[in-house]
Amino acid sequence: MDEHQEEFKPTAWNKLKRFSLECWRVLKITKKPTKEEFVTIVRAAALGMMIIGAIGFIISIIKQLFF
Repeated sequence: MDEHQEEFKPTAWNKLKRFSLECWRVLKITKKPTKEEFVTIVRAAALGMMIIGAIGFIISIIKQLFF
């Protein structure tokens, strides 16, 4: 390492500033979903929760029957 260069250590303020700039960049490119997109997302999330719940229920029933 060169004698004139100091090792860069990010301060808490620099980390916060960088994080806020990244958040702002993301917010600039996002958009509000249309009603159709929103309904599709809700349906997919609900289906996923039902599948995970059913798997947990089946495992619980099998555990009670055999153990």
